Amino acid sequence: MKKSVLFIVLIVLGTSHTLAQNNTPDHKRKQDITTLIDQYAQAREKKDTVLLKSILTSDVDQLVSSGEWRDGIKASVNGMLRSSDSNPGSRKLIVEKIRFINSESAIVDARYEIQNADGTTRKMWSTFIVKHSKNGWKITAIRNMLPAGQS
Repeated sequence: MKKSVLFIVLIVLGTSHTLAQNNTPDHKRKQDITTLIDQYAQAREKKDTVLLKSILTSDVDQLVSSGEWRDGIKASVNGMLRSSDSNPGSRKLIVEKIRFINSESAIVDARYEIQNADGTTRKMWSTFIVKHSKNGWKITAIRNMLPAGQS
């Protein structure tokens, strides 16, 4: 009898735990996150520090393709402005994949392209860690990657 009760309890707990882990992304959350990444690209393009500060968490960190780490919102925003000045061109981020960790956080992979003044395109990848708070989705980490063989 004790084994039967234990077996039933384990099934109930296992099933409820599995159902609680349902992180199926819905269209609205995906759209909100895609909009956030679009806002980031616009803020970078326009060097809009007000918009940047509104979409980044205060403890944001960023690892850029040169290997520089930027810790905190001040270092990140200042670094973004320096980078936009030293790498002028039209920036485009194309969200490829959104993977929800839970209902309040996700990993976003995007193609990152900078159209240079000379007509060439710098093609990279960016991964964003985003989290949801009472003020909506915000970026808490950014990782930029330059594929091997590109400069």
